[in-house]
Amino acid sequence: MKKLLITSIITLLLVACSKVPITNRRQVNLLPESQLIGMSLTGYKDFLDKNPPLAATNANAAMVARVGDRISKAVITFLEQNKMGDRVQDYKWEFKLVDSKEINAWCMPGGKVVVYTGLLPVTKDETGLAFVMGHEVAHAVARHGNERMSQMLLAQTGGLALDVALSDKPAETRAIFNTAYAVGSQVGVMLPFSRLHETEADKLGMIFMAMAGYDPEQASAVWSRMIEINKGPKPPAFLSTHPGDQNRIENIRSYVPTAKKYFKN
Repeated sequence: MKKLLITSIITLLLVACSKVPITNRRQVNLLPESQLIGMSLTGYKDFLDKNPPLAATNANAAMVARVGDRISKAVITFLEQNKMGDRVQDYKWEFKLVDSKEINAWCMPGGKVVVYTGLLPVTKDETGLAFVMGHEVAHAVARHGNERMSQMLLAQTGGLALDVALSDKPAETRAIFNTAYAVGSQVGVMLPFSRLHETEADKLGMIFMAMAGYDPEQASAVWSRMIEINKGPKPPAFLSTHPGDQNRIENIRSYVPTAKKYFKN
C-alpha cells in the first residue's frame, strides 16, 4: 500500500509538471487552469459588486486601462514568441481601478486585474504603474497561485483523491482557492508569495513592461518608495505579500540590462 501511495504521488507530480517562463523552473500545477479561471471570475465579480470600479471616463481609470492594454499585448507577444501562448489563450483581460486608500493591486487567473487608488501615489506615473501591473500579471502567467494551491492540496490529500477534492468537496477547494488568491478582506487572507515567486514575477514583470514601451530602469524606484512606506507605523498589506527589502531592489537593478533588451520605446 505504501509503495502504491509513493508511486501514485510520483506519477501525479510528473504529469502535472510544467516550466515557468524565463526561469524554466519546474513547478507542479495540479489543478486545471480552466477551473481556476472559472473560480477567479466568481471571486472577481463578487469583489466588484462590493467595490464598484471607477468609471472608464475617470482619468486614472483610463490610465490603468491604457497601461493594462499595453501590458497584456506584450504578454501575448512574449508568450507566443516563446511557444507558450496557450498559457493565456483563455484570458479575457479586464483592468479596473477601485477607490480605496489601500495600497494594493492584483491579477486573477484569466486576466482580471484590479488596481486600488491608494497605490497610485506610490507608482507616481505610468511607468511605475506598468511595473506593478506587469508584476501582478506575471504571477498569474507564471501560475504561482496554481502552484501554491497544488502544494496545499498535496499537503491535505497526500496527492491522492485529487478528483474528490475538486469535485466532491467544492467548499474545501474554494477555501484553498480563497487563501491562495485572496483579493481582499471580502474574500480571504492571502497566502504570501515566496521570495522565489517574487523574484520570478519581478523578472517577468520587467520584461512585460519593457515590451510594452515602459523603461524597466524605473522599476527599482517603485520598491524604494515601498520601503519608505514600510518604515511607517502600519505598513500596507501589500507589503505583507510583497517583501520590499534592499536586497530585492538590488536584484531588480541587476536585471535591468536583460529587461532592456526587450525595451521598445
